[in-house]
Amino acid sequence: MNLRTIPLIAGILFVTACAGESETTPSVAAGNCVVNEATTGELRIVSTVAPITSIVGQIVGDTGVVVTGLVPEGTNSHTFEPPPSAAQVLGEADAVFMNGLILEEPTKDLAQANAKDGAVLCELGSETITEDEWIFDFSFPESGGKPNPHLWTNPPFALRYGEVILEVLSKLSPDNASQFEANFDDFASSVVALDEAMTTATATLDPEQRKLVTYHDAYAYFAKHYEWTVIGAIQPSSFEDPTPRDIAELIEQVKAENVAAIFGSEVFSSPVLEQIGNEVDVKYVDVLRDDDLPGDPGEPEHSWLGLMRFNFVTMVEALGGDASALEAVELSTHIDNAEYPQ
Repeated sequence: MNLRTIPLIAGILFVTACAGESETTPSVAAGNCVVNEATTGELRIVSTVAPITSIVGQIVGDTGVVVTGLVPEGTNSHTFEPPPSAAQVLGEADAVFMNGLILEEPTKDLAQANAKDGAVLCELGSETITEDEWIFDFSFPESGGKPNPHLWTNPPFALRYGEVILEVLSKLSPDNASQFEANFDDFASSVVALDEAMTTATATLDPEQRKLVTYHDAYAYFAKHYEWTVIGAIQPSSFEDPTPRDIAELIEQVKAENVAAIFGSEVFSSPVLEQIGNEVDVKYVDVLRDDDLPGDPGEPEHSWLGLMRFNFVTMVEALGGDASALEAVELSTHIDNAEYPQ
């Protein structure tokens, strides 16, 4: 699946994730993924960002259902504008799975304008948390009305995404329901294993070590769940370059918090983060990925699980913890026939 990662290069975000309030059972919001009747003929599914496409692809498996991802990896999911050709793809879809939480409004608008009768437009984020659980921060200030949308970096929320996807697919294609459920069970086992491994890995870090400075603010819900703290991110809501004052303030914050490592992106280089790392003599690790899946389509690494395991291992090790529990989590060899845009 190809997904766009966010361009990083913007001002500072000073956010402290609420430690001690980890969620294990996501809330269910009002339904927006209503299926009125089963589909006749070939079932066509469209999804947006790569992590979502991966989850859909795993649940679909080798049933023959067509899954098409819309957002190319390595592009900015927050500013992505679907090409005109996407109108036809969306118009043929029986279901469109989006993250929601105001992440993909241009795609949502295009889907609504072109949806065929009976098509399901499903915003997974709205089925996972309620508005009072939204997290706002520097990159996603409450004054802007757009919450941090990156729920999929928190395994329990990703599992909820899978539950919603399973329910919708099973109602659209009852003949494949048992296979969808078996595939979901495999996915759920992987999510639980990853969650348990991350909890174990987190325990090897002193609470004072669990501090994140990143290229993009994608870990707010992750941080809340595992009781980590997000110190800052180089990307304000304006997407403008950080000012010298912003940089100076973040440098002082990094010094004051005694941050062990600063995390950049493998897709988007960040001279600002590298500069900060050099000035405070802190390790700069530039390989994190938001939603740009590792490996190539068809490989086990090219999956939501592969993405999360890679990021979690990278963060834990860079901060001085033991990631062996995470490395022991096996990547699924499920059949994923999703089509990922290049």
